[in-house]
Amino acid sequence: MAVEVFKTNVQRELDKNYIIAVIQTQFPHYKVNFDLEDCDKILRVEGVALEPKNIIDYVNCLGYICVPLE
Repeated sequence: MAVEVFKTNVQRELDKNYIIAVIQTQFPHYKVNFDLEDCDKILRVEGVALEPKNIIDYVNCLGYICVPLE
């Protein structure tokens, strides 16, 4: 099981819920959550054979910034 953590620019609960729904539609076995209280608006994705680039691409295509947290 791999865990990837990303920095985003997501601000609202509505946006957070939309992004989670899109990711889980494409990757139903991933566990996805956000921490909007964190200054980096953390997106955490957990799953087997996780491909971080796919997550970044999906979130970016939805119009949000998503980069690996360093």
